[in-house]
Amino acid sequence: MKLYTRTGDDGTTGLFSGTRVSKDHPRIDAYGTVDELNACIGLAMAACRASNPFEARLLEIFGQAQSRLFDIGADLATPEGANNSSKIVRIEESHVAEVEGWIDEIDGKNPPLKTFVMPSGSELAARLHVARTACRRAERLMVALGQLEPVGAGPRRYVNRMSDLLFAMARRANHDAGIGDVPWIPTKR
Repeated sequence: MKLYTRTGDDGTTGLFSGTRVSKDHPRIDAYGTVDELNACIGLAMAACRASNPFEARLLEIFGQAQSRLFDIGADLATPEGANNSSKIVRIEESHVAEVEGWIDEIDGKNPPLKTFVMPSGSELAARLHVARTACRRAERLMVALGQLEPVGAGPRRYVNRMSDLLFAMARRANHDAGIGDVPWIPTKR
């Protein structure tokens, strides 16, 4: 099978249900941004050293989270009730609870947050912040899609928690590297 199909040359793409939609359809924008988030996480993983216990833990967590993000992409590509809908794994509360457990684990070793912090610091932290911003955009696009068509609450909740997890990880990466939070200093009036 060839990598190219030419079926998208007309500006459309196929959903898992078999329905074809424009490549700028809000559903494509939402799951495409989840895919972008997954790639950003892969970039953060590339900065992790398996010899560092914290970074090795991030690799374990991301190994699971990336698979859930593929599940979310499939969910967004297959509206409930559409053809092939029964073949899709839908995100459930247990998946969201798993992310909450990771947040508690990672953030529990961070110093208390006293101010807004800048997305900076170590290379790993910076990559995690980039992933966090892609995550927030994916969430916004899922909310926008939900105003037009039904979208399950599970994927939105999962992605919302992922952004919190990525923030906690970025702070922890800096802390473990001996870099303190860089506080936001508001402009004086």
